[in-house]
Amino acid sequence: MEDRFALLIDADNVSAKYIEPILDELSKYGNVTYKRIYGDWTSTNNAGWKEELLNNSITPIQQFSYTHGKNSTDSAMIIDAMDMLYTSELEGFCLVSSDSDFTKLASRLRESGKTVIGMGENKTPAPFRKACDIFTVLELLLEGSMSENDAVARSQIEEAVVKIITENQNDDRVTGLGEVGSRLVKLYPDFDVRRYGYSLLSKFLESFPKLKLIQSGSQITVTLYEDRNRKEQIEEFIRRQIKDAGKHGVSLSVLGNRIRSRFGDFKVRDYGFSQFKQYIQSFSGVHVEEDGENNRAVYEKKDDNK
Repeated sequence: MEDRFALLIDADNVSAKYIEPILDELSKYGNVTYKRIYGDWTSTNNAGWKEELLNNSITPIQQFSYTHGKNSTDSAMIIDAMDMLYTSELEGFCLVSSDSDFTKLASRLRESGKTVIGMGENKTPAPFRKACDIFTVLELLLEGSMSENDAVARSQIEEAVVKIITENQNDDRVTGLGEVGSRLVKLYPDFDVRRYGYSLLSKFLESFPKLKLIQSGSQITVTLYEDRNRKEQIEEFIRRQIKDAGKHGVSLSVLGNRIRSRFGDFKVRDYGFSQFKQYIQSFSGVHVEEDGENNRAVYEKKDDNK
């Protein structure tokens, strides 16, 4: 059975041109059982919505502007949402507005275990975006409006995925494409591959040099791409540093600085480890000795001939 959603639209802060993309996007998540839009329908400002209401079976809720300059639709929309929360069997809410006044409502609905999908124009303040489980920028739903402006940096996305994969590897778990997508949305509620010019998450991830996708039947896993030549160079460098240090070994802090000086952007998580000490201990014939506040990497005697 599909999840049931209530669609609540703030007509004062969203243009009517988005209605079809909104409904298409929301259909990905479940069945829309309530479709309501809030505004002052005696005002000419909302004239663009009137034809769309009938065409898309959206129920208009009249809210007069009692105070000049105050968005009076907020209270009506919030009251209806809370009524639905307690009287209707819904799995989630879609709040469509570019107004931060709905931040508290989004947080309250999530506290009650409901999925909250937010949609708003690119001007929507960060607090409302982050209060939602998922936030979609409406401009992205219009063909030809894709833009990386104000999006999370690609390098930041890549590093987040590398961290997810490394954490799973430490727990002997593979990383599925679906898990990557869901965790990226949890980290960045307004994450959307369409911002970067892609329609599929898989194609977006394939554009990163550190990531590799493997398909087995219908399952797609995401793993780290290992540049074996570079990996072997780094390992040979580390072994040589430890061996040349003799029986006293070399401190991990000094070794780490030497590696970064030689190999620039070296990060242990690129090789499946969360700590530098664990990475060094993975080398055969090498052990780490505690030396006060410092740890030292030392070759075992049986490996002296290597």
